[in-house]
Amino acid sequence: MKDKIHPEYFPEAKVYFRGEVVMTVGATVPELHVEVWSGSHPFFTGQKAFIDAAGRVERFQKKFAGDYFSKKKGKK
Repeated sequence: MKDKIHPEYFPEAKVYFRGEVVMTVGATVPELHVEVWSGSHPFFTGQKAFIDAAGRVERFQKKFAGDYFSKKKGKK
């Protein structure tokens, strides 16, 4: 192997989630700050979470309300 071409490896890099250390892993940086990890994700925890960002559900319901699907495409 050539010298000085590989990044520095940190075998005990700390992974932070909401300011707390949740695990340690090997990485090329000493600290990792994550927004989601397996201990907080609904798929792994079994908890269901409903997130409505910027009223997407209301816009969808408004758009497809009434007789939207009964209209025939291409005919007037």
